[in-house]
Amino acid sequence: MNSSGFTRHAMLRRHFIQLSAAAAGGVLAGGLTLPAHAASTGDESKMTNNTPSQTPRFAYVGSRTSKERNARGVGITVYRYVPETGACTLIQTLNDLMNPSFLTFDQSQTHLYCVHGDLSEVSSFAIDAKTGELTKLNTVGTQGKNPVHLSVDPTNTFLAVANYATGSFAIFPIQEDGRLGELAHLESLPGEPGPHKVEQSSSHPHMIPFDPSGRFVVVPDKGLDGVFVYRVQQNNARYEATQVSMIKAREGSGPRHVVFTPSGKNAYVVNELDSSVTGYAYDPEQGALTPQEIVSTLPSDFTGNSRAAAIVMAPSGKYLYVSNRGHDTVATFSLEQGGAFTAKGHTSSQGRKPRFMNLTPDGSRLFVANEESDTIVSFDVDQNSGALTLNGQVIKTGSPVCMIFKTVN
Repeated sequence: MNSSGFTRHAMLRRHFIQLSAAAAGGVLAGGLTLPAHAASTGDESKMTNNTPSQTPRFAYVGSRTSKERNARGVGITVYRYVPETGACTLIQTLNDLMNPSFLTFDQSQTHLYCVHGDLSEVSSFAIDAKTGELTKLNTVGTQGKNPVHLSVDPTNTFLAVANYATGSFAIFPIQEDGRLGELAHLESLPGEPGPHKVEQSSSHPHMIPFDPSGRFVVVPDKGLDGVFVYRVQQNNARYEATQVSMIKAREGSGPRHVVFTPSGKNAYVVNELDSSVTGYAYDPEQGALTPQEIVSTLPSDFTGNSRAAAIVMAPSGKYLYVSNRGHDTVATFSLEQGGAFTAKGHTSSQGRKPRFMNLTPDGSRLFVANEESDTIVSFDVDQNSGALTLNGQVIKTGSPVCMIFKTVN
């Protein structure tokens, strides 16, 4: 690594520590959950001054745009967010993008990255710090079909991308200016497909976040009915991925997404095909998941067709939210300190097929993206009970499937 690269890496490492302290166990925009103890190593634990606010300033929405998906989206839309009311005002539309279906930030929130669903590409964008507007930088190929999720590692060194259709994940180096380098590593996921003849014909990784320690990537595989944990390491200019564990899920359940408690000791995986959530104990030293409990995301008397989709964790670690497509609700769960969780009730998503949802980084509001009714509906979150209440804020945009919040000015 040259001197300029070392300087950038050191600055980003310091910024990551500051973000960890600011999060205080919350969920950072873009989906990376950081534990309260993430900044407790050596002198770095003292670096808690001048931490960025967790109050959102801008919101970024990704949508589906292709005729094959019967989509009505326009691409990526950028909104100015008003913290006092939760109102979102449109300030930019990037309408020359195909299926920008999942978005994430780098750790400094100076760049945004998106997958192009159903294609084989990911793109990078620079973010204007004052206006929040995006400028496209470059697009690279994933050597896999239908990338569905992506995450930046805690040191801002590389981007990990899950290729859903072809059962692999890809690693891309992040260059000095935020552009993506060419593919550095491609890892195929091994195993036997589940019993569903349509949805489980092969490996289908649906998410690839980092665990709270930042040491491992965790990959729920809908096609193989399992959850993989990998260590990704850089060796000079090369990247290597090593599988450290794999836990099988219930046959035909279809693991989709995963979230962690702020302590990093428990994980929860939403299973798409059987509409359930599996609670796990998590060993961050070994990267090992141990199943503890499975709870349905649907009411006991519901007999219709539905599939679970999004799962989000409250920054407090006290509540968990899961969306149901078909039942068209958000299920709320209360969490106990040991990891046990209980269904508290269901709230209408006020639309059809809520594929995605996200809490604001401060946990005050939940935004639910109803893909088939072209709305993103906002709910206030009661910090004591976890209850959701409509606040009257609705974004009307075609086929919304992702929304993330920028907090750093």
